[in-house]
Amino acid sequence: MTRTYVVTGGAGFIGSALVRHLVQQVGARVVTVDALSYAGDLARLESVAQDPRHRFEKLDVNDQAALESLFAEEQPHGVFHLAAETHVDRSIDGPEQFALSNTLGTLRLLQAARSYWAAADEERRATFRLVNVSTDEVYGSLGPTGIFTESTAYDPRSPYSASKAGADHFAMAFHATYGLPTITTHASNNYGPFQFPEKLLPLALSRALAGEPVPLYGDGSNVRDWLHVDDHARGLVDVMLRGTPGATYLMGGATELSNKRVLNELLTTLNELSPGPGDYRDLITFVPDRPGHDQRYAVDSSKAEQELGWARQVPFAAGLRSTVQWYLDNQPWVESIRSGRYDLGRLGTDPSPGAKA
Repeated sequence: MTRTYVVTGGAGFIGSALVRHLVQQVGARVVTVDALSYAGDLARLESVAQDPRHRFEKLDVNDQAALESLFAEEQPHGVFHLAAETHVDRSIDGPEQFALSNTLGTLRLLQAARSYWAAADEERRATFRLVNVSTDEVYGSLGPTGIFTESTAYDPRSPYSASKAGADHFAMAFHATYGLPTITTHASNNYGPFQFPEKLLPLALSRALAGEPVPLYGDGSNVRDWLHVDDHARGLVDVMLRGTPGATYLMGGATELSNKRVLNELLTTLNELSPGPGDYRDLITFVPDRPGHDQRYAVDSSKAEQELGWARQVPFAAGLRSTVQWYLDNQPWVESIRSGRYDLGRLGTDPSPGAKA
């Protein structure tokens, strides 16, 4: 039997990787839901656009009535919820949009899913799952030691992570209160093809190729754990198929690197694959730190590995190299964004009371 899944935010970076994996590797039928805000892009779905197993619906998750209608029509076996505003710097400039999209949008999706699930037959009710895709940032900041686990207390420190924490609490509350079979996941920093160039790696690549300064916040000592987006997509399918309702699962790349080191490795790879007039690493420029910048994230993935059988398949060195090559091969896509939606400039610099909201 072919399973049908709804993927919200499916035209985004992680969502589109999941959609492509579900259609092309799993053989599932997928209904992609996306509002196509600035970071959504149908180009990410071109490889499945003509596949009869894929349907796209331009829809905002805040439109609960439209979601209820879609669920009634499609009768999905599960929902992957990835629709969200995700860039911390943008959340500093405009926190209200993050609350509306991430927290309130998740609440409305949950209400639509609950209505559908409550009316479903016994078999569908037993097998239906809603996977709420969150972030490790809800746990706050680690010092030099320690690691996030499923029992780590929430401590969000940016408007972005606060909005995701609110969404997570609603998802967990809907399981506890109504029995809706929700599962929440937290992944570390993702990288790979089709990532919007406001994020660290594609921004650095784009600015380096243009011969422009590559910004590095603070002293560059902030540490992140890097997970290839395809490994994340595979993990989300594992959660849908084998996860326990009400549970939480963490997925990380087991690759902790300071921002300074990751930029050096990225630009060293760029030197090899596309030599320029000089060393791209010389473009790295220290800039004032992001307000409230978390120092370190690290994720314990042992629960997902042991309970779900999830395993990373993309070593960081190989994944980084293939990512750099992808951006070199797809410069027209990057340029289309730079010319119309994002000029590679810095965001999130003013935390004062007078900053725009």
